[in-house]
Amino acid sequence: MHVLVTYASRHHATASMAQSIAEILRKPVEGLSGPTVDVLAVDDVDVLDDFDAVVLGSSVYMGRWLKPARRFARENSAALAARPLWLFSSGPIGDPPAPTAEATDVIALAESLGARGSRTFAGRLRTAELGLGERATVRLVRAADGDYRDWDEIRAWAADIARALAAPVDQ
Repeated sequence: MHVLVTYASRHHATASMAQSIAEILRKPVEGLSGPTVDVLAVDDVDVLDDFDAVVLGSSVYMGRWLKPARRFARENSAALAARPLWLFSSGPIGDPPAPTAEATDVIALAESLGARGSRTFAGRLRTAELGLGERATVRLVRAADGDYRDWDEIRAWAADIARALAAPVDQ
């Protein structure tokens, strides 16, 4: 089994989540060796032919996935729909994380591609890394710097995917 974990990330927080997901997917499950897992930014993926399953994620800004992730999903929709697919989003910040709603485009994307699951995880905010427009938005919504990612939650979700990939095909 060869799995692709691919992502769109502006400030590396979603990229590090993709790496963590891949680490869990590589581990043996129920006596079976783990799959080969590649981790690539969506802009670095040429074709999906070599992959048996895909985990696709994106940072969420202003309630939407990043353009490169949306473009990747659109341009590869047939290939993504033809294999097991899971989606993840990174974006809510704060304690408790807000916003609580899923990105507006993810629900429709999950349905159209037949994703086996979709999950939104809290993200990370480092104002010093942001551009001028992003900093203005952060000030407007009074968002606080911090790393709100729940690594245990991310790893548990990845372990669920690993078990699904290891399960017999007839399940």
